[in-house]
Amino acid sequence: MLQLLRAFQQQEYRIVYASPADRSDHAVDLVSLDIQAESIALNCSSFDDFISALNPKAVMFDRFMMEEQFGWRVEKYCPDALRILDSEDLHFLRHARHAALKANAENIIQPDAEYLYSDMAKREVAAILRCDLTLTISEFEMELLQRCFNIPANILHYCPFMCVHHQVKFELPTYEERQHFVSIGNFRHEPNWDAVRYLKERIWPVIRQQLPSAELHIYGAYPPKKATQLHNEKQGFLVKGWAHDALQVVAEARVMLAPLRFGAGLKGKLIDAALCHTPAVTTSIGSEGMYGNSEKTCGESTSLIKAAAVADTDTLFAAEAVRLYNNEPDWRHASKAASKVIATRFDYARHSQALMEKMGLVAVNIQQHRLDNFYGAMLRHHSLKSSQYMSQWIEAKNKLL
Repeated sequence: MLQLLRAFQQQEYRIVYASPADRSDHAVDLVSLDIQAESIALNCSSFDDFISALNPKAVMFDRFMMEEQFGWRVEKYCPDALRILDSEDLHFLRHARHAALKANAENIIQPDAEYLYSDMAKREVAAILRCDLTLTISEFEMELLQRCFNIPANILHYCPFMCVHHQVKFELPTYEERQHFVSIGNFRHEPNWDAVRYLKERIWPVIRQQLPSAELHIYGAYPPKKATQLHNEKQGFLVKGWAHDALQVVAEARVMLAPLRFGAGLKGKLIDAALCHTPAVTTSIGSEGMYGNSEKTCGESTSLIKAAAVADTDTLFAAEAVRLYNNEPDWRHASKAASKVIATRFDYARHSQALMEKMGLVAVNIQQHRLDNFYGAMLRHHSLKSSQYMSQWIEAKNKLL
């Protein structure tokens, strides 16, 4: 989100960041970035006055739930505004993979129809169709939306993480200066919590048996009591909680562990590892969209995959972790490959420019663009009416209470 905000600012947009979320001590100080921060209410007509007074040129919804809540109001009061959905990742894909994992399905990466075509998929795909443009974060998800759901390519735009290659402001430690393993991720995100439990129960005991002096440092915001109770110094399994500087703790570790068994989108922890030239061990789902050769749609050198070892069984995962930790030549080779990932795959200048060009193209032909998307118009006519009436009913009920 910060990368997107920066891209808009460089095009001299005035940015108003409106959110119904509660304030957080860890939130970025938007005012210091010259961004106007506003609190808005759910199911309340006060938003109508707010958006009418702003009369924005473009509105971006952060995930499909925000489009469901505010999309019909934006269309009603600012019909000419470009409506963009930032999907972040495909929520229905993550939930489908989680359901498939629980059911011990054979194929979790490509879940069967009973998991994939869920009610959540219907909601999320409907939001995509209602918007003028949807930002998708990985090529895998771009292809999935078109192949499985017949989403028109012209309303999708590939926009991954946009990073500056030299954004790490400190000198990176050498192999000899690094020690221990690191795992990092918000504990409120289910794939991260599952990965921590998987590490504790299946993977770390195997690694620790071979590397008795090694430690695993686990970082992440909002650790629940059930997570902190896993902390065990004798086992070298250390639950650290919130990291003041994520890049610093990733750079100090010799190897990143990310055994993600379900999920979607891109993994920020692996972006951090690439920025810090830290080799990683992850799964096929973890590596999805990251290194350029698993989807065979990117055109980059297959050597990028060597920035991370990919393993989908606990035995192989542990073996790869030990190999990268102990074998200095292999570690250096992986670290060198990691150093190329950002510039090759996630260059800020290239992707921010492509986004602005796509937005400009859609905005210039906005009426024809919407006419060409008939199913989107149909969904706005029907489903947004139900969303509108439900929201107005909730507002009326709240007033009575």
